[in-house]
Amino acid sequence: MASGTAVVLRLLASAYSVAERAGTIVRRVLHSGDLGVVEKTGANDLQTLADRLVQKSICASLSRTFPKITIIGEEDLPAEAVEEDLIETGQYDEILHKPCPEEYAVLKEEELVVWVDPLDGTKEYTEGKRMKPCGGSLLCCEVTGQPGYRSGAAPDPHSSDPYGLLDHVTVLIGIAYRGKAIAGVINQPFYNYQMGADATLGRTLWGLLGLGAFGFQLQEVPEGKRIVTTTRSHSNKLVTDTVQAMEPHDVIRVGGAGNKIIQLVEGKASAYVFASPGCKKWDTCAPEAILHAVGGKLTDMHGNAYRYGADVKHMNSAGVLATLRNHQYYASRVPQAVLQALPSD
Repeated sequence: MASGTAVVLRLLASAYSVAERAGTIVRRVLHSGDLGVVEKTGANDLQTLADRLVQKSICASLSRTFPKITIIGEEDLPAEAVEEDLIETGQYDEILHKPCPEEYAVLKEEELVVWVDPLDGTKEYTEGKRMKPCGGSLLCCEVTGQPGYRSGAAPDPHSSDPYGLLDHVTVLIGIAYRGKAIAGVINQPFYNYQMGADATLGRTLWGLLGLGAFGFQLQEVPEGKRIVTTTRSHSNKLVTDTVQAMEPHDVIRVGGAGNKIIQLVEGKASAYVFASPGCKKWDTCAPEAILHAVGGKLTDMHGNAYRYGADVKHMNSAGVLATLRNHQYYASRVPQAVLQALPSD
């Protein structure tokens, strides 16, 4: 560990390595075929073995290296010993060698709050393709109840879901200081899974305010296009009314808050619109930090910032509105009836 390196950079470097380990766990559980699914509050609120193992891995790993930080995870797990093979003590060297923005250079461990979503897009994870060995070094991808196809095969242009749902799945680790999301890590465990055995499986995006965001190619939607990304499985009248009010040229319905922010920064969507309670602080802390690091904005539907201090309520009660550019346009289009139904915190 570089003792002279700022705490926030060391924590971020650890979070990167821990997220990489988490991605491996997520893939391993899916590969085993036994997801260990339990319902928390209903069929759209699931927990899997991967959720449980990843949260244990992240929390135990970061706590071991940074014992004074506050960690808030999505899953309510019993206190128990953590297996050593879940512990990750490495740190991503590239981050350690970055210059720390002056305003964060002297932060202390105890001033930082870490928000963890061990598996964002759990529903998509349980419904997605199952990967297993298939003839030599290649992988087959099978969809429950549907014919499988070899990884790397061309997508079916007539299918609404040619590659399945695994790209929606992410691991999220956000870092907050004085209630503000300042740094984040998003691991996408199945990135490239449809590209064949020679492709690198998984990727990790990260960012820090004042430094930038890395691990992807920043792009914007074509000029004049309004493409809205919204929920795949948690829609209601408030959501649909708000999406329609944006007068989009196209609407993309996908799972996972982390995945939707990736769509914004990679130019696949111009606004993430979710006019409903349901999203939690662990869903948005890491994605918000990365989005803000490249000049984007995430707020509630009223245009107010969310706070990520240790004592805030976990629910994002007034919905989520996120954009890479032109945030004010989208905020101005939110219907008054929606704003009245979703009072800001």
